[in-house]
Amino acid sequence: MYAYGHDPKLRQLMDSIVRTYIGCQLPDGYLGTYLEKDRWTEWDVWAHKYAIIGLVNYYSVTGYKPALETAERAADLICRTFGDEAGQRDLMPAGEHDGLAPGSILEPMADLYRYTGNQKYLAFCRYILRAYEQSDGPRIISQLEKYGDVTRVGDAKAYEMLSCFLGILKYYQLTGEEKYLRLLETAWEDIRTLRLYITGTASDHEVFVRAGVLKATNDDKMGEGCVTVTWIQFNLSLLRITGEMKYAGEIERSVYNHLLAAENPQSGCVSYYTALQGVKPYRCDQGYSCCLSSVPRGISLIPEVIGGKIGGSFTVLLYENGVASMEVRSSDGREDSLVVKSKTRFPEVGVVDFEVKPAKRAEFTINFRVPEWAQNFKAIIGADSFDGQKGEMLAIRRTWASGDRVIVTFDMPVEVLPGRISYPNAVAIKRGPQVLAIDKGLNEGIDSLVAVGHVNGLKLADASAILPADWGWKEAFYLDATVGGGLKKVVLVPFAEAGQKSAEVAVWIARRN
Repeated sequence: MYAYGHDPKLRQLMDSIVRTYIGCQLPDGYLGTYLEKDRWTEWDVWAHKYAIIGLVNYYSVTGYKPALETAERAADLICRTFGDEAGQRDLMPAGEHDGLAPGSILEPMADLYRYTGNQKYLAFCRYILRAYEQSDGPRIISQLEKYGDVTRVGDAKAYEMLSCFLGILKYYQLTGEEKYLRLLETAWEDIRTLRLYITGTASDHEVFVRAGVLKATNDDKMGEGCVTVTWIQFNLSLLRITGEMKYAGEIERSVYNHLLAAENPQSGCVSYYTALQGVKPYRCDQGYSCCLSSVPRGISLIPEVIGGKIGGSFTVLLYENGVASMEVRSSDGREDSLVVKSKTRFPEVGVVDFEVKPAKRAEFTINFRVPEWAQNFKAIIGADSFDGQKGEMLAIRRTWASGDRVIVTFDMPVEVLPGRISYPNAVAIKRGPQVLAIDKGLNEGIDSLVAVGHVNGLKLADASAILPADWGWKEAFYLDATVGGGLKKVVLVPFAEAGQKSAEVAVWIARRN
């Protein structure tokens, strides 16, 4: 977050944490919390992974060399301790979930090689990839090659597996070894088509389960916050590598639904699991909860996914308010500075106003992602109009001058989504990128959400006026539904906003013929 706004309070907090943390490192490089006799038995390597990630990230935005040196000392301890040479320990049993947890230290090892050029970190990355395939390892590579099924990898623990995928992708970016990218594209396809909830999360009791089984109550412990965030990171990594719009689409699905649903917009409290059916169990006092830190970490990634450069051209990926500054390549081959400002009330409405301000008049391309759900996508510049195709980029190449305006418009269609295997007699309502939910607290006279039935209607009417004054985002809709045998206007709100006052919510609505 500091990288976006350079908030001095954030800098003071970061400085204090890092300097205190550096002082906790033992002479041998140890940065964990276990007694020496208990080292490397449970979550020790996993904890060092995040210690190194935090220190390296701090170094990346401050240039504070002691943070990088502390990370290197911790990594050096890991490299000395584990390996397949005489006297070294096996990494795979040094943690949980068939080696997925300790094996995820691949990610910061790849980062350290990128920052330092020290070959021992790259060598350790290669050791981890070998260790994955041991009899006591998760066999990530061989199982994906043979089955293309993530439930066959390790014990199918979703968060830890996705963390390993992030490391493998970083290794691929360092070495260009194509088989790793191809395998993870296979894993992505398996998750996306068979194991992903309509709100852009995964996991039942924290693991990937059999194809199409997506139970969604609190008892199912679905949608662990860490899984949601790591899935977003996985898609972001694949987007950066390939530039393919399908990954941006999955980021959008997760951000506008399950990620924001996991944090209460009024209090900032987080739910570890965020069910589609039931009360969101928001808590601010989760102790050593991974999700209490992961969910805000995911939210802090949003500015990174709003837009960026693809093929040297600025590309809009999500339609949000903001300001982007970058260098773009003009037709004469030069790199020129560009500032783009956007103003919108999306996802309430499908209108976005962009102001384009190049440093000087120049010809270059700006890309606009056309979401798969969008209808009648148009970009209007003065008297010129450009039509976009679903799931593709609309590339507009022209001579731009400071103050040019691009008005992007698109329709926000309403869809009825089937409940499939887990909810065969129910449907969900989706508008644009947002899955909607019934919030019991906004629907007086409805004693049980089970009594609500969908009767084939798709027409939504604005209901924002009924929202409480302190409701976080003024977006609500009336839907004609059956309640107790009669017709009634039921209030729906985005799932991301539902339940913020601790009321029961329901995404899946019984289907009435």
